[in-house]
Amino acid sequence: MMGPAHSLSGAAAWLGVGAAAYGAGSPMPWPVLVSGALICAGAALAPDLDHKAATISRAFGPLSRWLCEVVDALSHAAYKATKMRGDSHRSGGHRTLTHTWLWAVLVGGGMSLLAMEGGRWAVLGILFVHMVLAIEGLLWRAARVSSDVLVWLLGAASAWILAQTMDQPGNGANWLFGEPGQEYLWLGLPIMLGALVHDIGDALTVSGCPILWPIPIGRKRWYALGTPKPMRFRAGSWVELKVLMPAFMLLGGIGALGALGYI
Repeated sequence: MMGPAHSLSGAAAWLGVGAAAYGAGSPMPWPVLVSGALICAGAALAPDLDHKAATISRAFGPLSRWLCEVVDALSHAAYKATKMRGDSHRSGGHRTLTHTWLWAVLVGGGMSLLAMEGGRWAVLGILFVHMVLAIEGLLWRAARVSSDVLVWLLGAASAWILAQTMDQPGNGANWLFGEPGQEYLWLGLPIMLGALVHDIGDALTVSGCPILWPIPIGRKRWYALGTPKPMRFRAGSWVELKVLMPAFMLLGGIGALGALGYI
């Protein structure tokens, strides 16, 4: 799928989690609901850091372009080192390592530890990166005609405001993990969820997605999981734009109402 659809699906997924949390008796404070939806929307773009034309690879100028080259090389090396007889030859790393459940879990867990151990500046850094990505994904038309600096300033302001809000007692710094020293441990959850939702979205497209790596399926370790081929569509097609994106917005609205206890 394309960036805007990935971001919408990420936001909708976290709002759905918010509704589930409310039903389970652990409602999210509204700053967690808002912050998590934006983080998840941004994180849903992150697996495409292995592709030079992706939104995330252009979002932070030369730094993200360099990271794209590193991640692409790392992904390609992982593919070559672990492929089985049934896996085809590849010349690049797109839709390999960063498009797996293991990558999602490791990145989400790593961000949780960074937020918990790194203190306020680590939290602000995590929020800033994902706010910029959320702006690029959800407000993509405006972002494309704006300068990168304006997007970065908006991301920085959003990160600061959200952190200031969540730092207040009862506003969510210690949501779900209430022990001393566990503030912001939950930040890794929307990041992990965003990556997984990205993978599921790509599994709906023609190419499929190797979500289950490194678990072998038949003679392939990089088996491209997906729906039956007649049900798949091409990224950017009318199915994505006219069916899935409106569905994500509707589901997100329902999830938000459920998370806030209105339904």
